[in-house]
Amino acid sequence: MKPLNTISLNYTILLIFCAPNLFCLKAPANGTGEATLAAQSSDRGGTCKSLVESNGYDCEEHWVITKDGYVLNVLRIPLGRFVGCRKARNRPPVLLQHGMLLDARSWMLLPPKRSLPFNLADNGYDVWLVNSRGTEYSEGHTSLNNYDPAYWNWSWDELVAYDIPATFQYVYNQTGQKLHFVGHSQGTLMVMAAMSRDQLLNMLRSAALLCPIAYLRHTTSLLARFITDNFIAEIICRIPSVDCSNMFTPYTGQNCCIKRSKTEIFLDHQPQPTAMKNVIHMCQMVRRGTLTMYDYNDCDENIKHYGQPTPPAYNMTCIPNDLPIFLSYGGADALSDVNDVKLLLDCLKHHDPGKIVVQCIESYAHADYLMAEKAKEDVYDPLIAFLNKLP
Repeated sequence: MKPLNTISLNYTILLIFCAPNLFCLKAPANGTGEATLAAQSSDRGGTCKSLVESNGYDCEEHWVITKDGYVLNVLRIPLGRFVGCRKARNRPPVLLQHGMLLDARSWMLLPPKRSLPFNLADNGYDVWLVNSRGTEYSEGHTSLNNYDPAYWNWSWDELVAYDIPATFQYVYNQTGQKLHFVGHSQGTLMVMAAMSRDQLLNMLRSAALLCPIAYLRHTTSLLARFITDNFIAEIICRIPSVDCSNMFTPYTGQNCCIKRSKTEIFLDHQPQPTAMKNVIHMCQMVRRGTLTMYDYNDCDENIKHYGQPTPPAYNMTCIPNDLPIFLSYGGADALSDVNDVKLLLDCLKHHDPGKIVVQCIESYAHADYLMAEKAKEDVYDPLIAFLNKLP
């Protein structure tokens, strides 16, 4: 079992569970940082084979090493299934970044004809899907293994500072083109925080923000506001008498359009590990309504890390006003609450009106953006239409 202060966490205890005695219920993988990349991939068979190639698409596995030594698995779907798509050249790259406690498989929970990555590929895009550090396919490190407390000493600050720039640079180098970016939940926070610090902009063509997370002051998620006794999915869902088909609701809000079968598929692959420090960082956002770097709650420690007694803020008003943005949020989302989205939109109020599309789907909650039966019609088709209009 991993050290208590650096554990991987379950989906249902997500954001807020800031109690110091949280423990890990997800068994860590057996691999170490010293294992070869090929061995890591072949041991599990890989997402390429199980979810992409099995549906008739070409798939490539790539490996990105961050400046702080984490080895990230990135999938590439270079071509669509149709003849016209397969002959296309200079296909614009699209990078998909999943949310917290998820991985790249979260984008492929729907059938191929309805899931975003495959629809992008069939519409002429070169699709790249990231697995963030610490998740099942990105457990590697150049010097640490995932039982070492130092391996888990990161929050989303490090995802902003290291993971997303390394992935962008890699895809840019591979394709020779600027990237379209699509993020869900924490994935949106990563790209917005990076943009606010003038990162990525020379490689970014557009940003699509699904369930954007910038502010969390108003979150109404029961599980994000209170530690619910015994509500731990990987234990409770194994009890035959308990119905876990609606496990998302206390956390995400009332998802309108998810079939029970999709919940069961989700539980086959998720939750994925994250660092306790990452969860605490999210807790700070919920409690304080701020958007800053990780607060060590000690002036000396903050000065040591930042050169000042308080953590620096990420300023959303620094996002370039001429960057094409597609932003979609749900009226029933308990995490990306409407009032918090409005705070973000207020920061974007000077954005070029011809460069931003804002969509609100009143009935949608957080997980609907990945698993709703009509997500293709409601979200993905408008998103692809937005991309298609860009130069």
